[in-house]
Amino acid sequence: MKRILEICCGSYEDAYNAYKGGAKRIELNSALHLGGLTPTPASVIMTKENTDLSVISMLRPRGAGFFYTETEFEVMKMDAEILMKNGSDGLAFGFLTEDGEIDEERTKVIVDIIKKYNGEAVFHRAFDCVKDPFTGVEKLIDLGIDRILTSGLEEKAYQGMDMIKKLQEKYGDKIEFLAGSGVNISNAEEIMNYTGIHQVHSSCKSWVCDPTTRGNNVSYSYARSPNEMNYDVVSYELVKNLAEKI
Repeated sequence: MKRILEICCGSYEDAYNAYKGGAKRIELNSALHLGGLTPTPASVIMTKENTDLSVISMLRPRGAGFFYTETEFEVMKMDAEILMKNGSDGLAFGFLTEDGEIDEERTKVIVDIIKKYNGEAVFHRAFDCVKDPFTGVEKLIDLGIDRILTSGLEEKAYQGMDMIKKLQEKYGDKIEFLAGSGVNISNAEEIMNYTGIHQVHSSCKSWVCDPTTRGNNVSYSYARSPNEMNYDVVSYELVKNLAEKI
């Protein structure tokens, strides 16, 4: 089966760099330093107009976890419609109950919106916070999820390879698994070979300086040393090297 590299992008510029580097699919976000939030419609439109990328748009209204208020859910439903109407090929999202189970009712609502536009439904790394991953996968299969982004319930996918392998062996003929978190040129091929999956998710991140990040006694820095004055971008060179490696 052909191997797929998905690049995690935080802007249209990131998406274009991923495209130049040879990626075929991206997850499009904003605010990657918060784990990725819903992108702007403009970034979706410009990506679809200027590349041939498959665009999976993030559907996430805030940082932290995945137990949302009713008001947040209303916003997410509207965002889902807007993102799909403006060219997204699918959405990445995740709903959990406060006790760490899959929120089946809300998941089904978003899956139905995606399928109305013939898109792909991706359950993101909220999956890595579920109490029972096997029960969780079975629920997501029943709900019509096409793909699960996971690090194998560990901080990094390399650490979670045993779990990813178990999930792939048990459910890989019913649902796709996409390994993400800490995937790079040094480990992507090993992760795929060991687990049997055929797709990985990587940020291919580099840093660019913005000299106005800090001034006088005010700082808008979000990165640790040595990147206090920088913001993260997708490097097309790193994408190119990883795409050629796998």
